[in-house]
Amino acid sequence: MDRKINIVIDTFGGDNGAKVCVKGAIQGIKENPNVHIFLTGKKEELNKLLSEYEYDKDRIEVVNATEEISPEEHPVEAVRKKKDSSLVVGLNLVKEGKADAFISAGSSGAILAGGQFIVGRAKGVKRTPLAPILPTSGKPSLLIDCGANVDAKPDVLNQFAEMGSIYMENIMGVKNPTVAIVNIGTEEAKGNALVKETYPILKANKHINFIGSIEAREIPSGKADVILTEAFVGNVILKMYEGMAKMILGEIKGAFLSNFKSKIGALMVKSSLKKVLKKFNASDKGGAPLLGLNGLVVKIHGNSKEMEVISAIKQCTKFVENDVCGKIIEGLKAEEEE
Repeated sequence: MDRKINIVIDTFGGDNGAKVCVKGAIQGIKENPNVHIFLTGKKEELNKLLSEYEYDKDRIEVVNATEEISPEEHPVEAVRKKKDSSLVVGLNLVKEGKADAFISAGSSGAILAGGQFIVGRAKGVKRTPLAPILPTSGKPSLLIDCGANVDAKPDVLNQFAEMGSIYMENIMGVKNPTVAIVNIGTEEAKGNALVKETYPILKANKHINFIGSIEAREIPSGKADVILTEAFVGNVILKMYEGMAKMILGEIKGAFLSNFKSKIGALMVKSSLKKVLKKFNASDKGGAPLLGLNGLVVKIHGNSKEMEVISAIKQCTKFVENDVCGKIIEGLKAEEEE
């Protein structure tokens, strides 16, 4: 694919400021020759930051935006009132077809609201889920949904399963990805009302490779490629995952540095340990896409650094090159016609 891919990076909202977005953008265009980047934010500040680097000035464009949406603001009201916010300005570039994708470390609520109200849901999509990649002891898994739809219904979860399968096949290269629904047991009769109603629908869906229920303890082993749930449970899983990873890594580091013998041991296993830790490094996995929109919107972590920005740029490039938006629409249309 030789056409230019236009990606917007919202430089407001993240914990580490605009500098990491600028550094990530500069490295991103070096690694992705077909990418052109729009940086939305305060023009004077961004131009000053950019002046510190050598880069192809034809491939990074600053779009002035004077307002910022904070996490404390009501998402819908902020998106409606702050028309000159970096988030709204950036999303409008996607809506107008000037950009293919949007990346932001800002307010999750505002990104969700703006994605749906400004970019808009694609035809046939009932709800739009957030879908991050989870590291596992095997291949990475996609968690869908992790924060956008806390009251999803069975038909919505069925669509999520299809969208997640399309994403895993086209972005992660997984052929015929397996789908499992989060449950309190593996038996078909178990679960709350939502799981019990959704299970037979998934079982009858010929467009997905449904393998049944999955318990939370089985997720880290990579038992399924697509982990299906509504957003309340999904968000709890994601936050627990992040917390446990941080705690375990901290405990390992503390143990290795506790005395002279352990430090010697750490040196002996350093290379092997690095390989293991790299697998659980979220910074190279990209962000969580808001699937089912008329364009791509990606939420990266609030404390993201330039590596997360670079990974998100790669993720967006692959998404656009593989026309995942179009394939999701086609897939949902095919099911409706049956």
